[in-house]
Amino acid sequence: MSTDTAIRDSIDQAATTVGGLWPLHSFVTANPLAGFEDQPFAEAVDRAATLLGGRGYPSADMFATALERGQIDWSILEAELADAGYEADPRALLDRLADTATEEPADTDSATTHVDRVLCKWLAAFLDEGSAHWSMPNREAGFYAAFRSVAPHDSDIPNAGLVADLPEAPLDAIEAVLSSYPADEWVAILEAQLTALPGWTGFIKQRAADEGTWQTQYPISLAGYLAARLALLDAVDAQIEPAPAADGPAPADEIAQAFLRAWEATYRADLVGTVTAQSEELADSEPSGRPAAQLVFCIDTRSEVIRRHIEATGDYETHGYAGFFGIPMEYQGYDSEVSVTACPPILDPQHHVREFPTDDETRARHDRWTSIRRAADEVIEILEANAATAYGYVETVGSGYGLSLAARTLIPGRVHDIVDTVADLVPDDHTFCEPLVHHQHTYDGDLPVGLTHNEKVEYAATAVELMGIQEFGRLVVFAGHASETANNPYDASLDCGACAGNPGGPNARVLAAICNDDDVKADLRDRGIAIPEDTVFVAGQHNTTTDEVELFADDVPESHAADLAQLRSDLATARETAAAERAAALGADDATGITETERRAADWAETRPEWGLAGNAGFVIGPRGLTSGCDLDGRAFLHSYDWTTDEDGDALEAILTGPLVVTQWINTQYYFSTVDTAVYGSGSKVTQNPVGNVGVYQGNGGDLMSGLPLQSLMQADDDPYHQPLRLSTVIHAPVERVAGIVSGHENLTTLLDNRWLSLTVVDPTQDHRAFHYGPGGEWQPVTDQPDTQPEPTPGQAVADD
Repeated sequence: MSTDTAIRDSIDQAATTVGGLWPLHSFVTANPLAGFEDQPFAEAVDRAATLLGGRGYPSADMFATALERGQIDWSILEAELADAGYEADPRALLDRLADTATEEPADTDSATTHVDRVLCKWLAAFLDEGSAHWSMPNREAGFYAAFRSVAPHDSDIPNAGLVADLPEAPLDAIEAVLSSYPADEWVAILEAQLTALPGWTGFIKQRAADEGTWQTQYPISLAGYLAARLALLDAVDAQIEPAPAADGPAPADEIAQAFLRAWEATYRADLVGTVTAQSEELADSEPSGRPAAQLVFCIDTRSEVIRRHIEATGDYETHGYAGFFGIPMEYQGYDSEVSVTACPPILDPQHHVREFPTDDETRARHDRWTSIRRAADEVIEILEANAATAYGYVETVGSGYGLSLAARTLIPGRVHDIVDTVADLVPDDHTFCEPLVHHQHTYDGDLPVGLTHNEKVEYAATAVELMGIQEFGRLVVFAGHASETANNPYDASLDCGACAGNPGGPNARVLAAICNDDDVKADLRDRGIAIPEDTVFVAGQHNTTTDEVELFADDVPESHAADLAQLRSDLATARETAAAERAAALGADDATGITETERRAADWAETRPEWGLAGNAGFVIGPRGLTSGCDLDGRAFLHSYDWTTDEDGDALEAILTGPLVVTQWINTQYYFSTVDTAVYGSGSKVTQNPVGNVGVYQGNGGDLMSGLPLQSLMQADDDPYHQPLRLSTVIHAPVERVAGIVSGHENLTTLLDNRWLSLTVVDPTQDHRAFHYGPGGEWQPVTDQPDTQPEPTPGQAVADD
């Protein structure tokens, strides 16, 4: 093996310790410890603590708060502690846990800190995606070449060591440093250097893998980054060897593991008990007949709230489905110059869909208003950025900006009303555009434009089969979701995760257009999917901040006008009650409801416009009847599934290999962002600064922050809102079917065996008994005493029983 190949292999192996980080404008929620998922959870967090310095378990204060609030069952906790070998009073053990958390962190080498600061400066300049007016020179040659060109002119970079004569090729620079060390130490050295700035390296890793427009124009690689870093470390004579790892888990970690398992078992017992009881009632219930309308929402936990309130207003049936509605596509809006990925990151887009205008008069009005706004924005940008005009511009318009800031601070709700009024003057693109769904026999880049007839039929059939819909209403609504916030760098984190941090409305419009196609309907009927002649499919979008559900229904036939009017009226009623519930969860008077949620949507100083997916802890896969009428407190993902219509298990397999993986990513990011906001989250919004239109850092520089901000997780610094629990999944299906699917997918068994999530099956064919996935794939009947299986510990293999 050549030296270059050995170095590349070492880089690839070391890079698994760094999770991918997407740009903030297309925020993708992912497990920050994704590279450790092949290890038991306890071993992974221990290893990550060594490399990244992050806490792996909730603090003693968090556990104490959970106990105080009744979120941890005392008897379960005592059983867990006993199994771990601890007989002392749990409160005394919490004191011990708190004492270990006060240990002082190790000092950081000053030379390494200097290198970090220099690298962060140049990485921010190179990776900028359009926010800088003056770009870093020579970016098109790639990061390493650009760094070589600026290094002689940067007074912070000493002209010493390898920097004094940087090789042209990055691998040559890496070899010059690593050649002093045995080859079997290279991976550990490179791991230490990649995890020194895990935010920037995670971003580089993901950008290089995605090969998007910015990467194509201004390429960067982990090899180029490591070459620059190792050269700088050599120039300042800094140590590059990793610190020795600790031997085994600390006793405090074993105590924390027991508390965490008890917390999770308490929640899981309640969720499984609810599903089991509902399963028995569902078996004895009579078919409810044709609903007035059906509404399909994303499986997102926020949908649970609005679905519950919609069902309370009338004879409505709601379903849960992945928010990209099964269409893996790139979508380009009418006003957009670029397309966005509108499917989960575990899938590659297969189609390019763009909007095309269908109403010339409305289009012309939209274009007039849009051109005026763009011209004004361009003039303002020029005036602000030009050194000759900036001061005069501020003097001239400063008072106007002051009034605007005062209004957005003091009366944000009124500003929201004004913005809505002005927005009504500019027609939305969905009022005069339709998605170009039909196959165009052309390509946009590598993707075909539109979908063939057979593809449309397959996507529609898959959607119906996965949801288990058996009788269609006169109206069937596909409702994507999006958020509404002001002055919020994290706005994409509140949009649809299944759409790669973008609004889900476009995907809903595409699926509705497909299902309204007469030829598609005919083929679906040939497959045994009985869609009535009077069924009309409608697209919509749920605003998760204000709970408004907008319907894109301008083309609904007059025969359904009364149905549509009644649905809109009931959606408005559901919004009032759902918004009241959300306002109360945000600490406001529930009587303020819509007023409060609209205020938060418009308030430019609001750090918590909504809770997002905070609180997520469960995933229920089964018919709506299992949870209908139950208040799950917006904590459970809900995916519709009917095992009786899925004889071969294909639908369930698609759910377990797709949505389950995505929800586990979401759950783990919320978990780790909560247990260590500084390392795995992004700290407080108050002290954040956006950088380069790609992310944020704390203060005026440093590493990119990779996770969620404190205000998305905590009611106050010492008062958690999100309960950091690993995902508890409950499936309503025969256990043999689930076992067969799980055993056939190594990624699923790895996650389960290593305790990254739990899985329980409520089997309607075995008297609705519950079975829990145990070590090595053994399915254990759930008794009154919830599962208390200890964690696999570092170095301990999971036994096959």
